[in-house]
Amino acid sequence: MRTLQEMTLQEKLGQRLAAGFQGLEPPEEFLRLIKEYKVGNIILFRRNIQDGPQLKKLCATLRKVVEEETGVTPFITIDQEGGVVTRLPESEVNIPGAMAVAATGNPRNAYDMGLLTAQELRSCGVDFDLAPVMDINCNPDNPVIGVRSYGDTPERVAEYGSQMVRGLLDGGVYCSLKHFPGHGDTAVDSHLGLPCIDRSFDELMQRELKPFIAGIEAGAPAVMTTHILFPQIEPEHIPATMSRRIMTGLLREKLGFGGIIISDCMEMDAIKKFYGTVNGVLAAMKAGVDLVFVSQTPALAAEAMQNARRAAENGELDLAELDVSVQRMLEAKAQCAAMQPKTLGDEAACRARAEEVRAASITAVHLPQGGMPALGDNPLFLGCADYRSTIASNAESSGFTFPEEMRRHADKGTALVTDKDPGDAEIAEVVSQAAAHSCIVLGTYNGHILQGQLRLAKALAATGLPMILVALRNPYDLRNMPNHVAALAGWEYTRPLFDALWPVLNGTARPTGKLPLLTLTKAAK
Repeated sequence: MRTLQEMTLQEKLGQRLAAGFQGLEPPEEFLRLIKEYKVGNIILFRRNIQDGPQLKKLCATLRKVVEEETGVTPFITIDQEGGVVTRLPESEVNIPGAMAVAATGNPRNAYDMGLLTAQELRSCGVDFDLAPVMDINCNPDNPVIGVRSYGDTPERVAEYGSQMVRGLLDGGVYCSLKHFPGHGDTAVDSHLGLPCIDRSFDELMQRELKPFIAGIEAGAPAVMTTHILFPQIEPEHIPATMSRRIMTGLLREKLGFGGIIISDCMEMDAIKKFYGTVNGVLAAMKAGVDLVFVSQTPALAAEAMQNARRAAENGELDLAELDVSVQRMLEAKAQCAAMQPKTLGDEAACRARAEEVRAASITAVHLPQGGMPALGDNPLFLGCADYRSTIASNAESSGFTFPEEMRRHADKGTALVTDKDPGDAEIAEVVSQAAAHSCIVLGTYNGHILQGQLRLAKALAATGLPMILVALRNPYDLRNMPNHVAALAGWEYTRPLFDALWPVLNGTARPTGKLPLLTLTKAAK
């Protein structure tokens, strides 16, 4: 691998950028980005992946091109958190998400899911997982974190997130804590707006920073930034990603972090709309971010590289600091390449372990006095189709629905797919149809945000029919339901969850999960 002393200025700058592309094969525009601007790192999404063999071939191709053009192996990164943020297709083994794992009550499960994820990624040629999420989801109205977090207390997030870190590293994959210094206490999605968390340093130390400190102590080699304003830390009205006070002053100096600092995508609206992606990339580099992501648009990545080159040549970007950052990147890549991975077992064992944890995560927030309602001979299964509730989730539709999957399992009753935010007319029609059924099984998907789903749930509950309500993402949908309604947290809208849920619905299995949320536990009492 090329040394720092052997690298040109452009090659050094290229080590500090990660870029992505559309499609299953890298287009010519993306390959030019590597050849002309020496971009040395790659991010992949679900849009780039057909199945495991195709992903393995793609990673080998990309690695070869980058090594030939830059003399340095690339980091090939992916957001494989589990649950609702899962880039690998169903053909591969996907783990439950963070809050589901925490609901099992066993931190060892977080370690095993990290080890399993690392094994899956390495087998496909990916060496850097952009996980785990260390945000504390203390705001129920948070539209982007929710079940991606291990819970709403710093202690639980620190414990489970640190175990995930250890599992990923033991499995031979680099990982990053995200989103520093915290994205939990906001009701704004930084993909779509510019959130603000107005906390002092002491307040952050008491809550938001605790999981990050624990993750760093567990050996996390990277920390991902967040595009959020922290006005009591950075008064210049710039987000954490672009703030030298936060990236260098807080993370490097006060917390003593010596690994690589990476950015969230600089094409998110918190940056693009308010500061501009190209200017934001340079500001992040100057703030102390080692690896900056322009994940969607090769042309923007090229423009950002041109701008960074001009800044390096005119003295705006400090060359000594550039060298320190690039050396840190080279050492990280050497460390990653030298990892000696452990494994959890063969594919069958990994799949069985993931499903064991997923089944253990299903949580009864409330059961009626008589226990789980019987489905009877004519149940009604209903709920909305999967939808992209946040840009952090995959853009592609899952192609299946909760009602239809449950109807398939039951082999009786009716499946009814509703709108994700049903209006009064649809609610009235659904309630009318429900009257002929023996039991109602409703799946919600962030109904606490799209309130039509909760209005539908309450209207159906008012019929007095036996009813089971399943939250298929954030469990806050389950608050304030009548006592005769069984309320279950399923945590994710996936076919493996539906398979695990069926024995609970038909009465052959008990939900054993425990709520990892103090706020919801109190509301459910």
